[in-house]
Amino acid sequence: MNIHRHALDIRAEVTQAQQEILSNEAMLFVADLEQLFGTSRLQLLEDRAERQSRMNAGERPDFLPETLHVRQSDWTIKGIPTDLLDRRVEITGPTDRKMVINALNANVKVFMADFEDALSPTWDQLLDGQINLRDANLGTIEYTSPDGQKHYSLNPAPALLICRVRGLHLPEKHVRLNGREISGSFFDFALYFIHNFKTLISNGSGPYFYLPKLQSYQEARLWNDVFKYTERRYGLPVGTIKATVLIETLPAVFEMDEILFELKDHIVALNCGRWDYIFSYIKTLQNHPDRVLPDRQGVTMDQPFLSAYSRLLVQTCHKRGAMAMGGMSAFIPSRDPLRNEWVLGKVRADKQLEASNGHDGTWVAHPGLADTAMQIFTDAFEHNNTHQLNVKRHDHEVVTADMLLAPCSGERTEEGMRSNIRVALQYIEAWLCGNGCVPIYGLMEDAATAEISRTSIWQWIRHGKTLSNGRLVTFELFQDMLAEELLVVRSEIGEQRFCNGRFAAAADLLERITSQDELEEFLTLPGYQLLD
Repeated sequence: MNIHRHALDIRAEVTQAQQEILSNEAMLFVADLEQLFGTSRLQLLEDRAERQSRMNAGERPDFLPETLHVRQSDWTIKGIPTDLLDRRVEITGPTDRKMVINALNANVKVFMADFEDALSPTWDQLLDGQINLRDANLGTIEYTSPDGQKHYSLNPAPALLICRVRGLHLPEKHVRLNGREISGSFFDFALYFIHNFKTLISNGSGPYFYLPKLQSYQEARLWNDVFKYTERRYGLPVGTIKATVLIETLPAVFEMDEILFELKDHIVALNCGRWDYIFSYIKTLQNHPDRVLPDRQGVTMDQPFLSAYSRLLVQTCHKRGAMAMGGMSAFIPSRDPLRNEWVLGKVRADKQLEASNGHDGTWVAHPGLADTAMQIFTDAFEHNNTHQLNVKRHDHEVVTADMLLAPCSGERTEEGMRSNIRVALQYIEAWLCGNGCVPIYGLMEDAATAEISRTSIWQWIRHGKTLSNGRLVTFELFQDMLAEELLVVRSEIGEQRFCNGRFAAAADLLERITSQDELEEFLTLPGYQLLD
């Protein structure tokens, strides 16, 4: 079905409930954002590609000499609203109705509703997710299980909701302007803002967003322009819209001061998006043979390059009056008591490290981990504080480019490679079936962890690395392992689930992007063409 509205061409079926989300006002706003900022977005994506070409030719990321004055001058962000000052534990997840309710009811301070890494961006899921968030903010969201046995509704004091829009690189293929696919970022932002800002402001809150995958201060400047335009358009004071930026790309860690400066009227925090950061380390340094990572399981926050990243983020944020959010714990609680105690021990160690580094809060992927994380951060804060903005623990430390780019120690094992294949294969299959947040082998996997799994293999092949058992990593070895691990997955999940799934398509996509001479920037870009 093609629907034409305000110069937009909508190429998808739209239900009556979805029609409310795609209102005339919303579509006019989407069209105006794309008209005003779409060309700048595309230019910034070209700038990314040009920078990556320089990295592939041997250049290394570094702090920018032309913005030294920003890093050395004395300034702070505008301020943090009261309801964003306590972010000790945040839970993240997709926007399906039951998940939204359970996340908002968990023992957390914030639910980050994710339209990006935890969601497979089918048309229905994107629009139904917007309906769910609107209803959540109205306090009317409810859900009854298909069998009628369970009913879900909000607790009296639910967590604060923050919307994570898609990254600037992702298009929305179902909506076109002048024959060109529009930005998924602007689409998500416009719909959430239009349908929620009045409700949120009347409740003493505001429209709050997470911005993912930024790579430069120029991209932050674009978002600041979008925010300022939106506030002018709707007669709102400057700074009504607030954002947290995920520092989850290697280029961005060298421009954190600049990103805060460009968004200083609107930004409240930076976040350590550690999984995407590891993926970006591989991608940015893909042609540097001395920066090849070991098994994914060994790339933990105590590795020097990740520890330096965490400390620099805290130092930069607190110097500028912004909060410094920690990263994700992807573990899932287990029904087995011994396994569960091991899981909780891993979570405690991870969160204690973040709290001791000075972070103001952290992420969990499952409500069952919320109590553990909450206790650690509560105990770490002095005098019943809800944050550590006063902590200047790293103020006198100089974190250098060499520290941020330090090689990562650890083995490359056959089991690590096979595990990467199984995880990437199962995640891609689930994503193609419309599920972007998938429990696999005791971890909650999302697009970021699948990206690490597949780019590690590509990088090992690219540089002719050898596994710990002496086997040379080649594309032919990968093909053999892929066929073998496909059979392993088939035996693990059962014949019916395997035959009803999209494992052939997932294996084909994984093989295709692993065989390319040039590293595929995001697996979700070719994958998106296979979605409805």
